Amino acid sequence: MDGVFLITIAIFIISFILKIPVAIGMIISSVFYFLANGRDVSQVSEIMLTNLEASYVILVVPLFILAANVMNSGMVTDRIFTFANSLVGRYKGGLGHVNVVASCIFSGMTGSAIADAAGLGKMEIDAMRKKGYDDGFSAALTAASATIGPIFPPSIPFVIYAMLSGASIGALFLAGIIPGLLIGVALMIYIMVIARVRHYPAENRPMRKEFLIYSFKAIPALFTPVIILLGIYSGIMTPTEAGAVAVLYAIIISIFVYRSLGLKNLVAVLADTAKTSGSIGLIAGAAFCFSYIFAYEQVPHMISNFILTFTESDIIFLLIINVFFLIMGMFIDTMIMTLVFIPVVLPIVEQFGIDPVHFGVVIILNMMIGLSTPPFGMLLFVVSGISGVKLNIIMKEIIPMILVMLVVLGLVTYIPQISTFLPHLLGY
Repeated sequence: MDGVFLITIAIFIISFILKIPVAIGMIISSVFYFLANGRDVSQVSEIMLTNLEASYVILVVPLFILAANVMNSGMVTDRIFTFANSLVGRYKGGLGHVNVVASCIFSGMTGSAIADAAGLGKMEIDAMRKKGYDDGFSAALTAASATIGPIFPPSIPFVIYAMLSGASIGALFLAGIIPGLLIGVALMIYIMVIARVRHYPAENRPMRKEFLIYSFKAIPALFTPVIILLGIYSGIMTPTEAGAVAVLYAIIISIFVYRSLGLKNLVAVLADTAKTSGSIGLIAGAAFCFSYIFAYEQVPHMISNFILTFTESDIIFLLIINVFFLIMGMFIDTMIMTLVFIPVVLPIVEQFGIDPVHFGVVIILNMMIGLSTPPFGMLLFVVSGISGVKLNIIMKEIIPMILVMLVVLGLVTYIPQISTFLPHLLGY
């Protein structure tokens, strides 16, 4: 590892400290690396564009983002919240359970934790606030439950991981179902305990007629994940095509079924999606260039040799990886971590003989917990912004929830069958 590479890393760290956008920081660092080594700097753009063009599967990312934005603007979230309330609101701490169940349902449509928190979050927090729930608890639970989004299929992070690892997207989507449900169950158990201590109320049990009405209104929205997953697993559609169908379906039900999305709103949604997708594309391209430098400098090989001299146990290796990604997740965006660090550790995963699908679930679950982890977890800022609750109050309330989710992470890490059972059952 020569001085030029070390200076390249130093430039990236300095740009991060100076709050320069991460993608720009990676590009600046990459340009310096190629210039310092006397190579054509145009290779930076060549690597970025070539890798983006070759990654056909990445097209599904803006499609899922668009579907999520349409759902949010089309008031589909209202139907989901009402339906979830009719299912579990009657239990002690009812709106807390509704928060978790609604996140599970909504995650089957968007695959994004940020979309979940931003879409359902304000509605959930406002409803809990009116019923006397502590603001900090409501906001923290909204952030914690949003982590289910990228674990439960479909999942944008799983798509990115599949692109990098070569693992089957279908297998990864199936592998996330049980861990996602476990996170939901663990949070609901915690809610039951807290609800009894703080005397949080239960909601009124709906009459059968009301329940049927709520269910009927929610059916069009609930069909979204069904269409996506059946399309993929039946072989009728690729994941990218399923994403396109999900967008079309979301637009149809928002405009013609719920009549809540007008042309003006749709144009705004398309513009917002274009901005987000452009940002992700820039990050992905910059990360491809950074990963190229890491590979050229044989960083994965050096890390692999270091870890293998330290331990030959896959148990210890997974523990090291979990601790590393949890710490990094407190400071660095999930997309950056996935695109930069996953290619570095994948060769080591292969050497230890760890199932790449199992490892994908472990690492994505880990990073989603990082989104809610103080001090800089992105979801903390999202829920603080939409709720008006101060960050320090949210952080205090979310720590026990993070501990609960870490227990699930431990189970998923060391019991591979939790994530591999369904893919193996269905022949993946």
